[in-house]
Amino acid sequence: EHCSARVERFLAMAAEHNIQVCQPTTPAQYFHLLRRQVIRKWRKPLVVLTPKSLLRHPDVISERKELAEGRFHRVLRDSEVELSKVKRVMLCTGKVYYDLKKSRAERHTDDVALIRIEQLYPLESEELIAAFEGIPQNADVFFVQDEPSNMGSWPYLKLNYGDDLADAGWKLVPITRVESASPSTGSMAAHLMEQRELIDAAFEGL
Repeated sequence: EHCSARVERFLAMAAEHNIQVCQPTTPAQYFHLLRRQVIRKWRKPLVVLTPKSLLRHPDVISERKELAEGRFHRVLRDSEVELSKVKRVMLCTGKVYYDLKKSRAERHTDDVALIRIEQLYPLESEELIAAFEGIPQNADVFFVQDEPSNMGSWPYLKLNYGDDLADAGWKLVPITRVESASPSTGSMAAHLMEQRELIDAAFEGL
């Protein structure tokens, strides 16, 4: 473990609106998140979890208009696919979104929607459910994360939002690395192999 910024640790401590836990995936989102922190009257500690790799990722860009206008969005819907044709929804946070987006383009798939949770806490169930508007009710819904199943955002999301999503007709199925005592294998080759298997599982089924 080269970093102690483990999202599950912060989420385990989050309650009663004591902190904010966010994973912005675009420069505009990051800018508006910091701006909101400064200008809002309601202030709580802000935890921002983003990997260094996104700083140099060629797809992590925002137009000037997105910085000059708009606001921070807790959940980002997919604007690149026609939602009425979606057969599979992938809910995710952070940089795995770009891995899924790249694989979707390589597979020439147009029936998969990617929904990003940019603010994990606080987050209302209604905000999450609203992100599914326009998607056929029979679509399969998966939560995809890089981390093992006992880490990351999955345990928190299942506990706090699983029942509400199920009641709304959306049953979350996790796609994660297998349960582990360590956050990573310590081997780059093994890590890349696991990542390929993770992305394949997301698109080809469990």
